[in-house]
Formats: sequence, structure tokens, C-alpha cells
Amino acid sequence: MDDLERAQDILARAERITVLTGAGISAESGVPTFRGAGGLWENHRPEELATPQAFARDPELVWRWYHWRRGLIARCRPNPAHRALVALERCTPRFTLITQNVDGLHQAAGSRQVLPIHGSIWHLRCTACGTVREDRRLDLPALPTCDDCGGLLRPDVVWFGESLDPELLQRAWQAAHQAEVMLVVGTSAVVQPAAGLAQVAHEAGAAVIEVNLEPTPNSGWVEVVLLGKAGEILPRLVEAL
Repeated sequence: MDDLERAQDILARAERITVLTGAGISAESGVPTFRGAGGLWENHRPEELATPQAFARDPELVWRWYHWRRGLIARCRPNPAHRALVALERCTPRFTLITQNVDGLHQAAGSRQVLPIHGSIWHLRCTACGTVREDRRLDLPALPTCDDCGGLLRPDVVWFGESLDPELLQRAWQAAHQAEVMLVVGTSAVVQPAAGLAQVAHEAGAAVIEVNLEPTPNSGWVEVVLLGKAGEILPRLVEAL
């Protein structure tokens, strides 16, 4: 039995499956990885722009970057890996998809039980009154403002130095802890706290399956490592179910 068959067998026997996805799964749809394109955008590193301090200092610059990102992501479509996870959800009694991605491609593909722990680039939050609304317009003003109070809007995503939504994080920890199988796809396994979810599942007795282009810090202890493109591996994993 090869590694793919082992992974298929593990998934086939599970009724509680939790999936964690990272940038790698969306890269196959054309979504630039956070540190792609040489790690620079107009001579700025994303790590310098995606912070509360950068937004307070120069909100127009930060918004210009997000207008650019929204325009790129709007042209992207779910790929076979996204669609395979929709199929997996349909045949799994208890299924949770935790994603670090803010692009909304899982939801666009049809996934329903999604925990977007880093937020959504398509949701805007008022810095004054806290109202959050979905807004997919690509012709937003340079500095969008709140319809309710006139306050400055920001992308409803988690920036460096910010905490994750405690309710979403609790639900993610619970899903990891209760899983029989944890499927980790396209993530470097270094960004906390998401990187710790696989360990939570492992310590609770779950089998962990990793799908990634290259080994990660988790690869030495997970049950199965499948190296390659998620868009090629996940459909083969799920078709056997």
C-alpha cells in the first residue's frame, strides 16, 4: 500500500474530519502567495503593510495595496483542490474546514463549514463603530468610509500584531481536538496559532495527513506526507470515497 492508498484508507474510515488550508491551495488558482513576487510591492514588504501601525500611519498606502490584491483575487477561480474538499464535506458526517486564506475561494467552490480564522478580504470593518459588511466592489474609493457612521473602513483581516477572533479560534481548536483525521493542505506550518492545530489533533489521537509541495516542520511526525500539488492530490484522495 503506497502513501496515497494509506491516506485514502484513513479518510474512508473517518466520520469526523477537520481540514486546515493555507496559501498553497490558492496559489494553484493564481492567488499570489503573501510573500510572492520577490516579497515586494511598490518597494514595500507585505509584512510592513499588513499591520495596524502601517494603517494608522498611511491608510491610503495600505488601502492601495488591498485594492490591488482584491483586483487580482477577483479574477481567480476555485481549483480542483477546492472542489475536492467540497466533495469531501458532502460525504463526511462531521466536517470542518479551517482556512488561513482570506480569498473566499473555499466558499466560492461550495464549502459550507468554513472557519476563515484570518478573516476575509471581501469583508470591510469600520474602525469607528465596528460594523462588518461584505463588499466585493472593485471600484471602492481610495479611502472607503462606513455607511452607518462615516468612519474609515479597513479590510476585515487579521494583521501582524493582531489577535485572531477568539470565538473562531475556539471553534478551530475544538474541531482539531475532536477530529479523527486532520488533513493539512498547502500550509508552511510556521504561522501561529494555526500551525499548532495539527499538533492539537495529533495529541488528541487524530491521524494527520499532510499535503504540500515540500516538507514542513510537521512532516516528521504526521501519519502520511503527500508531496505535490493539492489540485492533483486531493481529487485522487477523495475520488476513492
